[in-house]
Amino acid sequence: MSKIRMSSCNGEGYMPLSIHEGWQVAYLTTCEKHHLDDLENMEVHNQTDELFILLQGTAVLLEADYETGHPVFEALNMKPFIMYDVPQGVWHNIAMAPDTLLLIIEKDNTHLNDVAYRPFTTDDCAKVKKLMEMIGI
Repeated sequence: MSKIRMSSCNGEGYMPLSIHEGWQVAYLTTCEKHHLDDLENMEVHNQTDELFILLQGTAVLLEADYETGHPVFEALNMKPFIMYDVPQGVWHNIAMAPDTLLLIIEKDNTHLNDVAYRPFTTDDCAKVKKLMEMIGI
């Protein structure tokens, strides 16, 4: 009998596929809080980097610097099969078009124990939408 484990992407939003001591693999599909037009916040992990790989669809990786008191946002139009490594302590989020699928690799249980959120203001939303228009999204 085979000892190989298999998991599949068969839900909406964030779903861990495999959690092992020290690391985990998850997927993220388009869901309400990650649509291109209605992001709600930025998030940060202080104990781990987070790796993203776009498998299908359209996604924008957002980064924010809050050090000056006025957030400075950057946006990357993600390319398929490129690994994006978001270092620990970096505020980020991903905006996704419908039918988008991302693979995520991170420290085990990051989604439960190592995440903080910063809600968008009306001004933040306007800045992010302008950035996405500038990169053609």
